[in-house]
Amino acid sequence: MPTIDEVRAQIQRTLDQYFDLESELQRLEKDRFRVCIFGSARIRPEDPTYQMVYRMARMLAELNIDIVTGGGPGLMEAANRAVRDAHNGQSQSIGLPIHLPHSHELANKHLDIKSEHKRFSSRLDEFMRLSHAVIVAPGGIGTLLELVYVWQLIQVRMIESRAVVLLDSSLWGGLLEWMREQLLGRGFVSAGDFAPVHCVDTPEEALMYIKEELEKFRAQQEQKPEGAARAAEAAWMLEELEKQRPEN
Repeated sequence: MPTIDEVRAQIQRTLDQYFDLESELQRLEKDRFRVCIFGSARIRPEDPTYQMVYRMARMLAELNIDIVTGGGPGLMEAANRAVRDAHNGQSQSIGLPIHLPHSHELANKHLDIKSEHKRFSSRLDEFMRLSHAVIVAPGGIGTLLELVYVWQLIQVRMIESRAVVLLDSSLWGGLLEWMREQLLGRGFVSAGDFAPVHCVDTPEEALMYIKEELEKFRAQQEQKPEGAARAAEAAWMLEELEKQRPEN
């Protein structure tokens, strides 16, 4: 029977292989510009915020930008639905649904690509791997977690810096004000940590920051990635390793 240290070592080897493959997959997938949209699952289609997110995602899709969401209802559905309704044949609607132990959140029906997760950690990592910019619409604890996660990774340079656009200053403005007063005021963060984060109130304002990221992406884009067969193999291996990944 293996010892605790041997099991820990095996888990670490699996994780190392997982992250190596994830980096390889990111390199192979970098030919498309994608925007990740976070937001509440509780907001219904008649809500003005739903309609605003739909309009914003539709504008992005018309620029041939792929949209990545959590794949569920509410504002996630608004964004995915907008891509499908654009009917441009290029932009993809991508969803990363999660299976929760005590509730079942159905994936919305507007997904071209669905990648299911059992853990928040792997889901958050895939959000970051796939996207080049982030829009954070109104939401609750889950949305706040997603915002803080991407912000932390940018701060410590574990991912490339990217625009993090907060939609609705009446919601997010108070948070930023508190962070500047308390966290910055006490020296827990630096003034530069706020540079990637932009608070806006309209889809047009959000689009301004996304276009800047899109222009940088196009300017920096290298040669096309290697063959689809290698990408598919890396994706399959990553999926197999995910099944072995330890629970949080």
